[in-house]
Amino acid sequence: MASRSDRYVLSYNGEIYNFRELRRELEGPWRGESDTEVLLAAIERWGLVPALGRVNGMFALALWDRCERRLHLARDRVGSKPLVWGRARGALLFASTLAAMQEHPHFDREIDRSALATYLRLSCIPAPHTVFRRAFKVLPGEVLSFEAPDAEPRRLRFWDARERALDAHHDVWRGTDDEALDALEHELQEAVRRRLGADVPVGAFLSGGIDSSSVVASMTRVSSGAAHTFAIGNTDLAYDEGPAAAAVARHLGTKHVTREVSAEDALRLVPELPTIADEPFADSSLLPTSLVCQLAREHATVALSGDGGDEVFGGYNRHVWSERVGHVLAWAPRRLRVLVGDTLRRVSTRTYDHLWSVASPPLPDLRLPGDKVHKLARVLGVKDAGALHLALQSAWHEPLQLLPDVQYEAERPSRSLSRLPLVEEMMLEDLVGYLPDDILTKVDRASMAVSLEVRVPLLDHRVLELAWRLPRRLKVEGGVGKRALRSVLRRHVPDSLVNRPKLGFGVPVGRWLRGPLRDWAEAHLTEERLSSTFDPRPIRRRWHDHLAGRGEHQHALWSVLMFQAWREASPTS
Repeated sequence: MASRSDRYVLSYNGEIYNFRELRRELEGPWRGESDTEVLLAAIERWGLVPALGRVNGMFALALWDRCERRLHLARDRVGSKPLVWGRARGALLFASTLAAMQEHPHFDREIDRSALATYLRLSCIPAPHTVFRRAFKVLPGEVLSFEAPDAEPRRLRFWDARERALDAHHDVWRGTDDEALDALEHELQEAVRRRLGADVPVGAFLSGGIDSSSVVASMTRVSSGAAHTFAIGNTDLAYDEGPAAAAVARHLGTKHVTREVSAEDALRLVPELPTIADEPFADSSLLPTSLVCQLAREHATVALSGDGGDEVFGGYNRHVWSERVGHVLAWAPRRLRVLVGDTLRRVSTRTYDHLWSVASPPLPDLRLPGDKVHKLARVLGVKDAGALHLALQSAWHEPLQLLPDVQYEAERPSRSLSRLPLVEEMMLEDLVGYLPDDILTKVDRASMAVSLEVRVPLLDHRVLELAWRLPRRLKVEGGVGKRALRSVLRRHVPDSLVNRPKLGFGVPVGRWLRGPLRDWAEAHLTEERLSSTFDPRPIRRRWHDHLAGRGEHQHALWSVLMFQAWREASPTS
């Protein structure tokens, strides 16, 4: 779309939630009712960066300035929408997906093996890297400005989560806790209200967890009709969120739709995952996310999601237990910690699961305790607390073993912020890294594959900035995370629906690899197929150990399998 003066031309993907408020500040006449026209008018009046600073939304955009002959690429604050760029024989390319860029006849498909090493560790490829050496991602909250196709871009951040978090850390909430909860409830309801604006049916994902339940509770208070909610049940009880979601839906009075899926239903989708993901992506929860998106799309065109609550309010187990583990790392000699970790791993995850079921209570109620014990055992050997976060995220702790020709692993940059306590440093790392690179990538790819638009109220920048001002006791304290969000939710649902063990959104990949996916995996993990990219020996050892029950290596193996499947489905093969 061209601006009224014809100076600017905008190519844009996304949604501006406050475009009607901006429109009232801007001058007409207007040609239509679209947020695109309002965004162009805002840019023309205030300039690109000031306009983006006033926008509340999710977007990826390319803006051509005809007067200055300059191209600007920009991405929303938290990275909800993807934007990639690269060059091909002097041409500057940009698109929402790498698949689109590969349509250019001269696109360079050379694999970035350093980025591949990072992928093996993190199960995703963090921005600004992509799987290709000459293609890059625009960072969340970033504007890139190009004055010529072959010139290096000028980089500018119109919003920086790191800076905002540090600013908020020095402007801690000074009112009472009740006043803080009132403010949080108000901002969350306003964020939901902004995202309900649509001329198509709007629903919401509901897992029964704190985050999605908080969004749906707000939705029922600000919407005129009954909310439409969607959940996936699972025939495997360890992964079944259906009953919890149904209980919350009954209490809040939503029109709730649940679909129970079996292993066979999920496995039919596995061959499509590489195409859905666009580049190698090994978070196995892409599979259930795709299934719930398919269900929602049958009833709605837009869905609200509870993503972001863990990163913003401190909900991951690594946040809750970080300080206790940090104390252990500080006083216990590393040699002793390594010995304890090796001893813990000698007991299988299935044995831990059985022992936990027998001894709980008094042991805390945990889902898949064996996996958690093995994860803790793996990280006991890290050098210090600074390495703890990366170790907890790692599928392959030493990925260069698989890529002996790679001299440097482009890991997610170190963002050590000594001014923040360990738990808040981890939360910030997750907000600027894990959230956009993994969680939001998964949600965008799964939803776009079925033409469903997903909106995320908990990542409204006003909610984010307030959350970072809250005192830490309202985030993580006493082995409990997301205290503020829990307290707000208790105003609308019974305590029994709030105090549930964290489930996550997973599938039993480890068991599937020993069962119905075994032949598929074996075909991708032959020495011949592996050797074209990897040193096959460590992979084959993990595969045999996993099949024999000598360890649970599903995360490491899944990362290799998803790369192998992507490569075979990609034009690079």
